[in-house]
Amino acid sequence: MKGQDWYQADEVAEEYEDVRFSGGGELIDRREKEAVLSALGPIEEGHRVLEVACGTGRFTTMLADQGADIVGLDISREMLEQGREKAANAGLSDTVEFVRGDASRLPFPDGHFDTVIAMRFFHLMDDPAPFLAELRRVSSNQVFFDTFNGRSLRTLYTWLLPMGSRLYSERQVTTMLREAGLTLAGEEHDFVLPYGFYRQLPGPVAKPFRTVDELLGKTIPGDYVASVSYWDARISEDANAPDATSNATSNATDV
Repeated sequence: MKGQDWYQADEVAEEYEDVRFSGGGELIDRREKEAVLSALGPIEEGHRVLEVACGTGRFTTMLADQGADIVGLDISREMLEQGREKAANAGLSDTVEFVRGDASRLPFPDGHFDTVIAMRFFHLMDDPAPFLAELRRVSSNQVFFDTFNGRSLRTLYTWLLPMGSRLYSERQVTTMLREAGLTLAGEEHDFVLPYGFYRQLPGPVAKPFRTVDELLGKTIPGDYVASVSYWDARISEDANAPDATSNATSNATDV
């Protein structure tokens, strides 16, 4: 897959945060972290979290600092090295575990985690349903993830992106949730102006645009054309683990 090949390139891992979360990109980083923290709420001691596609450990390190018992999993060795360095710099090396593995075959038993999160993940998937079912399998309660929206301005340029980008409708997401045995507990839509716009601007220049963007997002039309959605899903009480993941096996190795 083009997206996965791009993501695992050495040079992408080395420059990932500098390119995406500096300047105006800091506003994106801040909003994504707010979304994750809001969905998880106050983190009690011993709350077990798995972050799938943890990348450079932005959320892994943040949640460890909040007290979560967290594992970050990614397929890219280079991204994991960046994550370990970030955790070490924050003094959290002893409280975060980084594992290299395949999100289609998670190396954990059913219901092992209280919460599973996957940020910047589903836009890389050709067939996302089996991956969502696998996230659900290893969670005992909550699955949180984001998607890019097919009704947004992102449709104008997504085919130009080096990593590709799958776009979703709300109906597609809710159908996937139902088929995976998940119930939608909450959703938020944001960024009328797409990510790429903010990354091209210095931070001080981007802030006024973000203020206008937030005001637009509070309107019905603005919410409808928002480019990013955050989905908070819970295990359906009467749902059984999907057959597709009941015999999941691991091909992951700790590095």
